[in-house]
Amino acid sequence: MDLMSEVIRMVRVGRVSSRLIRHSDPRGVRFPAFAGSGFHIVLAGTCWLITEDQRPVPLRPGDIVLASAGAQHGLARTPRALADLPPSAMGPIPPAPGPCDFEFLCGAYWLEHGRAPQYLRALPALIAVSPDYDRYPGMRTLAELLKAEAGQARPGSAATLRSLLDLILVQVLRQWHEQHGTMPGTDDPAVAAALRQIHDHPHRQWTVGRLSDVAGLPRTAFTRRFTTLVGQPPMSYLINWRLGRGALLLRETDASLATIARQVGYSTEFAFSSAFRREYGVAPSQFRRASSAMPMAEVPATPE
Repeated sequence: MDLMSEVIRMVRVGRVSSRLIRHSDPRGVRFPAFAGSGFHIVLAGTCWLITEDQRPVPLRPGDIVLASAGAQHGLARTPRALADLPPSAMGPIPPAPGPCDFEFLCGAYWLEHGRAPQYLRALPALIAVSPDYDRYPGMRTLAELLKAEAGQARPGSAATLRSLLDLILVQVLRQWHEQHGTMPGTDDPAVAAALRQIHDHPHRQWTVGRLSDVAGLPRTAFTRRFTTLVGQPPMSYLINWRLGRGALLLRETDASLATIARQVGYSTEFAFSSAFRREYGVAPSQFRRASSAMPMAEVPATPE
């Protein structure tokens, strides 16, 4: 299984939005935490990425900031404390006219139920990437296309926006992993073997003992190594992966709950429904109805 592709499919369970912002307030702007994942692409000017517990990071045109699991952060013309930044007005608001200090694109996957996949939550909360646009010229094209689509309500714009966000997120994750190593846990052969079995065969009746056998490690050593590298114990990861796959099947197929339950490793529809409700806060049937009624992308507001 292509893990990155599967993760992208999981965040697509939510709705997407994009917005162009031209910022001229010297106080900067703060983006509150949210359930989902999002990114900013700096288009013009310079600014600083402001977080709660890390030193400010300078950003220049072309840089991309990824909030892998929706962590609170801010952007400002000069370094300052996050608490001092005024909150951003959320929603599809048209960009302010006139000159600005810096200009950037926002793209986000909003998860009304559940959280970002564990793979994304295992990454640093805020990632700043300086893409090599000479090596990856397609990144510049993607940014230009997203700018053209952001804030537009043209035929096909919802589908186009979703695809553009997917492509940009893939490129950011690829470049991050090229610079900082492989995906969480996959550089350890033992943990990678267990992850591969979970991802490819979530329906199997896995236990810590069976997964440790796959990894070729004693149970205690396997559990400790898996938790350290992946960010949560093996069975917790397995449950999250199963439910994430279940959410995808609820959104993308018309399979019955009993069929989905079996495909993701639950013996009964009741067991799957109970676990799903604990994680997502709604019953699977409600989640499916809400997903069907949910717009693919946020419709921009009309300027007055």
